[in-house]
Amino acid sequence: MWKAQKSRKWNKFKSPLEFPLEAKYKPLLDSLQPIAPIDRFNLKRGTPEEEFPYLRDNHTHMGHLLTLPLYARQFNRATDSGVLFDDVIRPGLEEPGSPGSHMAVGCVAGDAQCYILFCDFFDRIIKSYHEYTIPGTQESDFNSGNLKGGDVFDSEYAVSCEITLARCVEDFTFPTHCSRGERRKLLSLADKALGLLSEECPGKLYSMEELGEDPEGRGPGAMTPSPAMFRIGVARDWPDSRALWVSEDGQLVIWVNFEDHLKLECCRSDPNIRLAFDCICENIVRLEKMYKTIRRRFVWKEHLGWVVSSPAQVGTGLQASVTVRLRHLPTHKRLENILDRLRLHMTPTDQPGLYRVSNTPTIGFTEVGVVQLVVDGVSLLIRMEKKLQDGGQLDDLVPTQKLSGYTDMYS
Repeated sequence: MWKAQKSRKWNKFKSPLEFPLEAKYKPLLDSLQPIAPIDRFNLKRGTPEEEFPYLRDNHTHMGHLLTLPLYARQFNRATDSGVLFDDVIRPGLEEPGSPGSHMAVGCVAGDAQCYILFCDFFDRIIKSYHEYTIPGTQESDFNSGNLKGGDVFDSEYAVSCEITLARCVEDFTFPTHCSRGERRKLLSLADKALGLLSEECPGKLYSMEELGEDPEGRGPGAMTPSPAMFRIGVARDWPDSRALWVSEDGQLVIWVNFEDHLKLECCRSDPNIRLAFDCICENIVRLEKMYKTIRRRFVWKEHLGWVVSSPAQVGTGLQASVTVRLRHLPTHKRLENILDRLRLHMTPTDQPGLYRVSNTPTIGFTEVGVVQLVVDGVSLLIRMEKKLQDGGQLDDLVPTQKLSGYTDMYS
């Protein structure tokens, strides 16, 4: 297609009678024309109609949104690093989901350029999953002092909490697509940046091999990638250049070269999510400064915010969760509607009666706003559980509309 366009362009402007010397210089001029990345491959593919995937029982956002015309528009495109559209939709084909389960996005970006080149597709995915329409201006807020509440939950119901934050580094492809050399370079950069971080927040970087020999209280099984990670390419060449940085006080863990280039994680055995958020905010600001010191930046786009591999986490890259003990609410007929209005999803844990409640959107809210959704939502769910326990009804507690991150539902 690109070659045909170039040919038409030359035919349109070329006149042998008026420009007789152009034929002499045409090879040089052609060499200056940009070559579409897709033209570099000799792909043995059929037409879009012949290559369109089977989506009949696919329960992902990708599977529900992808049509033949949309697929055809992306079919002959590739990013500069060689990511094809079929690479983008592979996760949803490998893991098609099932009815009744939380619907995954079903796609992943191989590099930051995917969000631009395949924007017609990714914008639809983001709108469907996050209920957020692009274009918009994403804002960032790491001032944890703006969070309302989060330090006091009823300990009879709230058990523990966790916050994770993903980041990717500019000028590198994402883990589903990166080469061994890129992955090793990313680990080298992380080693330098985390070494600087350790001067302010003491900690140590462990390779996966070291953890296998001396797990430091983390069993070797915890370091084994899931089958899904292998299927989508995240775990290629395992455990080469994968590492884990652990703070001296054990509060903060940073994963290197897993689903994203970096993932910060703060887990607490109590439900004080404010302290977990304080830890994440303080250290991501430090880490961003350290990467700038070594002349690297995290990927940021004004309309998308912080860009990471999964469109389920663009915007803030932040997931906040509180584990709660519930007996009555999980079987209530309005639970799905309640969670939808609270912008949350709830999944059972391995322990009976314990559920993990976390945010659904990561874009359209600041980092403070995302955590506020969880704080307010968990507070309301606990109130609902208490009311059901006393034999009451929930109608007066159910929000009339979907809530913003700053709605104070328990004032």
